[in-house]
Amino acid sequence: MAVNRSAVITKLHKVLKKHYQPVEPAATRTLLENLLFACCLENAPYAAAEEAYRAVSTAFFDWNEVRVTTVKELAEILRALPNPQAAAGHLRRSLQSLFEANYSFDLEPMKKLNLGQAVQKLASYDGVSPFAVAYVTQYSLGGHSIPLDSGAMGVLAVVGLVPENAPPKDGCPGLERAVPKNKGLEFGSLLHQIGADFTAGPFSTNLHKVLLEVDPEAKARLPKRQSKVEKKPDEPAAEPAAKSTTKADPAGGVKAKTGDEKKADGGKTQAGKGAPAKSDAGKAEASKGDEKKKSGDGGAKKSSGPTVSGAASKKSVPPAAKKSSPPAKKPPAKAPPTIAKRKPR
Repeated sequence: MAVNRSAVITKLHKVLKKHYQPVEPAATRTLLENLLFACCLENAPYAAAEEAYRAVSTAFFDWNEVRVTTVKELAEILRALPNPQAAAGHLRRSLQSLFEANYSFDLEPMKKLNLGQAVQKLASYDGVSPFAVAYVTQYSLGGHSIPLDSGAMGVLAVVGLVPENAPPKDGCPGLERAVPKNKGLEFGSLLHQIGADFTAGPFSTNLHKVLLEVDPEAKARLPKRQSKVEKKPDEPAAEPAAKSTTKADPAGGVKAKTGDEKKADGGKTQAGKGAPAKSDAGKAEASKGDEKKKSGDGGAKKSSGPTVSGAASKKSVPPAAKKSSPPAKKPPAKAPPTIAKRKPR
């Protein structure tokens, strides 16, 4: 079913007048000042925008000093705004682009141009958003253009006038035709106020009541909170393997092997299968070492027999019979000294 856009816009205007009061702009601001104020006003309430604009205009000597200031410093001064970082970026880029094009910040000569030429030139500057172009057109150039930011586009999407998530640059077809020019300032102010509330709290119950008053069938298009996804409990981490400890059997029997000991035995078996076989000489040396240990424990002497290689070396070798030690030799007896006999004279 086609939506009667003109009827919806008329009803929207009527409902907004019941819940909001139009805000009149400052009549003494120049075209440049309205442009910079629009950078602060986008997606922000009027009170916060006025406070931020007043802070930035009094914190610096002139607009050229604002141009050479970093975005971080500007955002600190514009902290009254919902999104000071974005506003500071628009403000600084707009001043930089204007200075590079004109080497000054005087935009009053633009009022002498044709409205279409002035709007086209204004939109060509970097940092000047579609909202700022429409605001300056409405309040400084005498044109009829309703300023639309993302909050206002969200409200128009709920009442069915624009597609969901449509950007502000697409605008709302037929809006300026449905709203008379003499009601443009009032309607633009009311729409901006509900748009700022939509940006600050899209799930507000009071806001939803106002939107449903405009279109009772808009319930399905209202912003909804995303349901929390239930997180699956994390699987418990595997317990570290217990250290292998041998416990004595209280009954005096054979000690039972733990699971870790069985794994260790299995690993040794696999390692033994994969390891190369020892040479005969190595086995002989190993058997000699075993015999030495046995002789040290049991008092038996080393085996004098030949070593057996291969499977025979694994069998226990009986100790050799103990040989009797030879008797100790006595030292030879010394002969008595001989006395030489004297010959008779």
